[in-house]
Amino acid sequence: MKREIKFSLVFRDMWQSAGKYVPRVDQLTQVAPAIIEMGCFDRVETNGGGFEQVNLLFGENPNTAVREWTQPFNDAGIQTHMLDRALNGLRMSPVPADVRQLFYKVKKAQGTDITRTFCGLNDVRNIAPSIKYAKAAGMISQCALSITHSPIHTVEYYTNMAYELIELGADEICIKDMAGIGRPWSLGQIVKNIKTKYPDIVIQYHSHAGPGFSVASILEVCDAGCDYIDVGMEPLSWGTGHADILTVQAMLKDAGYQVKDINMEAYMKVRSMVQEFMDDFLGLYISPKNRLMNSLLIGPGLPGGMMGSLMADLEKNLESINKTKTKNNQPLMTQDQLLIKLFDEVAYVWPRVGYPPLVTPFSQYVKNLALMNVMQMEKGKARWGMIADDIWDMILGKAGRLPGPLAPEIIEKAKAEGREFFEGDPQQNYPDALDKYRKLMNEKQWETGQDDEELFEYAMHPAQYEAYRSGKAKVEFKADVAQRKAAQNKAAQPVAAPAQQQAMALPTTPQVLTVDVNGQPYRVTVAFGETADTPAAPAAAPAAAAAAPAPAGAGKNVESPLEGKFFLVKAAGETPLKVGDTVKEGDVLCYVEAMKTYNAVRAEFGGTITSIALNPGDAVSEDDVIMTIQ
Repeated sequence: MKREIKFSLVFRDMWQSAGKYVPRVDQLTQVAPAIIEMGCFDRVETNGGGFEQVNLLFGENPNTAVREWTQPFNDAGIQTHMLDRALNGLRMSPVPADVRQLFYKVKKAQGTDITRTFCGLNDVRNIAPSIKYAKAAGMISQCALSITHSPIHTVEYYTNMAYELIELGADEICIKDMAGIGRPWSLGQIVKNIKTKYPDIVIQYHSHAGPGFSVASILEVCDAGCDYIDVGMEPLSWGTGHADILTVQAMLKDAGYQVKDINMEAYMKVRSMVQEFMDDFLGLYISPKNRLMNSLLIGPGLPGGMMGSLMADLEKNLESINKTKTKNNQPLMTQDQLLIKLFDEVAYVWPRVGYPPLVTPFSQYVKNLALMNVMQMEKGKARWGMIADDIWDMILGKAGRLPGPLAPEIIEKAKAEGREFFEGDPQQNYPDALDKYRKLMNEKQWETGQDDEELFEYAMHPAQYEAYRSGKAKVEFKADVAQRKAAQNKAAQPVAAPAQQQAMALPTTPQVLTVDVNGQPYRVTVAFGETADTPAAPAAAPAAAAAAPAPAGAGKNVESPLEGKFFLVKAAGETPLKVGDTVKEGDVLCYVEAMKTYNAVRAEFGGTITSIALNPGDAVSEDDVIMTIQ
């Protein structure tokens, strides 16, 4: 009998790889005992990455969710682990050092045992502080190699990176094959090299199923000495997710490894609960295509977690493109056509921006850049026309060192815009911020929370936290769920006889729902079917909500270049523009948050702002007027 292989259920990533949202805390605590009852897991991934930001988006406190969700596993002796984006913490953009340090103290206090730290650029300088902070907080520091496939990312490249991380104090190494495109033999060689030099280091393998390599890779890394395997389970395994525990356990058992038995009654119980959660509301945000494996993913190498949200967002991008095509009397594009164009553009963009490993946030940056290029070119505009500030930070070296060289066309564009490249430690670009957020909380009379966890949450996700605290996030989320359910019900209705159609038809005009948020009633307008462009908003907002938008002023309109959410600033504490301010051509007026990045809207002409048509956080469509300048 060979040595034991242990399993980790990546419950957080199962959901993130499938769609947009994760279960509510009451659902998480409902399923936890059944996961424990399965008896086959030594570890469960409980939080981190996009998980906690998503809680805020549907109006739930992530700190409460993490504490209640990790507790049953802590009590059962099952280790909990979380995903940590190094310099970016839990978000898509860099985080100040003092916020990063508080991060580990908070998560340890909330019941998380292991932090899996990765840098989307594989820049060890970004990971090194996390090793120190995690160990100081009493957590196990597991450091990840972000696997991708390119001329630069060789066995030697990853082997040397692992050696460097271990020498810096990493307790464990994770082979993070986030797109499932690592080739089995190469992955086995990386594990073998690590175990040869450091036989006692724990290695955990994480892979998505998408392109089809994962099961072969699991067997290969186990033969090379891997200790833990990340797995998923039905109905969220395979596709953009992970190999199912049943398959992996059976395969390794046949190969002679010691593996724990699976309580099949409990497996079916968990499977049933997950399906119930999907039927409740989570399935409204899961594309059926995310359940499919697709060898087309070998080419673009996009990760499973990103593909989950991509398919949910692609409908809006397609709608934007087709609006332009309709105006110009051009044939409409299908979603499959857009997807293929996107994959082709990723292949064009990726080497030209220095081969960043396609993992969060840089997979989103490459995808967003490619998608913006496709959208601009489909509308008759030039490639590279819109590059978000966060993407520029990656290109300029402010987020870390790119593995490969930039294309001359990118360097020339940066110089033409007066942008400077950065060679130093990325953390230097992001000064400490906790004092600023503590002051803001005191001014708002908000408690900093147990173990300063609310302070941490505000500093990590300022815009989302403010929307959560005001109730706006929950209102918009409930309205969106109601709208999607209505559309789903309409699509499921059988074709009626003419005499029945009027009685069965859904409303064609916006309807009003009453939503309760922490005892505060809101009246929310929800549109149905073809008219569903109206953003949800409270009719009578509490004192914490923003004031009504200013009336339209004289002057030229500034229109939104894309669909998303409108913000005047990117972070709390920044000074927003206001009516009466003077701006000049090229100044940043505001931001549209789309596809997890803040896209700056710059003035195309100078003058005085005469009106601002939206409130921060409001939904905005492409070509909507966002302000006027005279």
